[in-house]
Amino acid sequence: MGSGQVTSSVPEGSSEFQGKHVTVAGLGVSGIPAAKVLHARGAIVTVVNDGDDARAREQAAELEALGVTVRLGDGATLPEGTELVVTAPGWKPDKPLFEAARAAGVEIWGDVELAWRLRGPDAAPWLAVTGTNGKTTTVQMLASILKAAGLRTAAVGNIGVSLLDAVLGEEHYDVLAVELSSYQLHWAPSLRAHSAAVLNLAPDHLDWHGSMEAYARDKGRVYEGNRVACVYNVADKATEDLVREADVEEGCRAIGFTLGTPGPSQLGVVEGILVDRAFVENRHKNAQELAEVSDVNPPAPHNIANALAAAALARAFGVPAKAVRDGLRNFTPDAHRIAHVADVDGVAYVDDSKATNTHAAEASLAAYESIVWIAGGLAKGATFDELVAKSAKRLRGAVLIGADRALIREALARHAPEVPVVDLDRTDTGAMLAAVQEAKRLAAEGDTVLLAPACASMDMFANYNKRGDAFAEAVRELGA
Repeated sequence: MGSGQVTSSVPEGSSEFQGKHVTVAGLGVSGIPAAKVLHARGAIVTVVNDGDDARAREQAAELEALGVTVRLGDGATLPEGTELVVTAPGWKPDKPLFEAARAAGVEIWGDVELAWRLRGPDAAPWLAVTGTNGKTTTVQMLASILKAAGLRTAAVGNIGVSLLDAVLGEEHYDVLAVELSSYQLHWAPSLRAHSAAVLNLAPDHLDWHGSMEAYARDKGRVYEGNRVACVYNVADKATEDLVREADVEEGCRAIGFTLGTPGPSQLGVVEGILVDRAFVENRHKNAQELAEVSDVNPPAPHNIANALAAAALARAFGVPAKAVRDGLRNFTPDAHRIAHVADVDGVAYVDDSKATNTHAAEASLAAYESIVWIAGGLAKGATFDELVAKSAKRLRGAVLIGADRALIREALARHAPEVPVVDLDRTDTGAMLAAVQEAKRLAAEGDTVLLAPACASMDMFANYNKRGDAFAEAVRELGA
């Protein structure tokens, strides 16, 4: 890891924005708060938005009533006189608006960068988490551990709670558990976390970033300027490489987490116990017990890895071992994340609708020994050969649904030809019930019927939550 001076980017008062012409790119969950905050600080704000539908017009009217200019249906042209652009995280870097801004020498920030710059002098430090999969669960585990230590904290960022609200609200926090997406990190050049973790790296959002290298580079920004710890996944060398490339403060340490026995400066698992060999006296000889594997809910391998990453960040902040155990025991995961729905006739039915890409599905499939797999949806350019080859020995059957199910069927034919496959060519509301009924027919006592689609849901469902709800409803109907 390199060493570099990190300077504060906190403005003095609100004068930084007074009279400044700021263009906010995009309405929605980040654009509207950004526009309001900047307007309140005296900026002359223009919001531009590609869409011009009823919802956008309603949001525009709300902002125009405050004195903000809104331009709907044209997100490509840079308003004249713009001195700063603040963008919603999802806007792609190659948009004409940003090309024009760069040509004019205008800075481009995301809402995370804006929140970072607006922090007060006594602001809570950030413990940041990114990665392809597991971010939300890890951040929620981290917040639970910090609360168990008696610290005032919140899980914020890409998790759906605005960082602007967290840093500008009246509540005073001791520390923030911050989930950051690759999009958000791309637009946050001056962010400097207390400590940060990259959980894993797998191809995702490559249409946005342009390449795997660019995607990894944006994820790696989370380590820049870290003060205490850069937490990486021992099983995923790419995350350790990002730590090596990071420019951090003097004394910042690389801390690994592993599902195996940890070495010095690592957290890991020994005989069913989560142990710390990083934040202990004489780490070459000593280890601190943190919790039991059974304290992690659910105790699937990828979720134990999430717990170790959360524990590493908490320990970097000085949290005692007991708080790690108590925080993990108190934690309840969000719905549709490897959630046990019911047992019917000796078969377990598990909803992991959140497994919307192959990397997440691979982790889910690795948690069970004998599986009837319900998969399919929108592949988003993914291929399934590696996933099927790695998981083939666990599969007792597969039921395929959704627009791109043929891609999975072909991978199964190549790498698991002996596995019986049901190809459901229907997208109506009863399709999930039919899928569950077919899975029941293929399953034997002791098997797990696992919804881990490895695909997005929007071909058949509004989102992965609705898909998981349909699965759970179908299972309950089966049980009845």
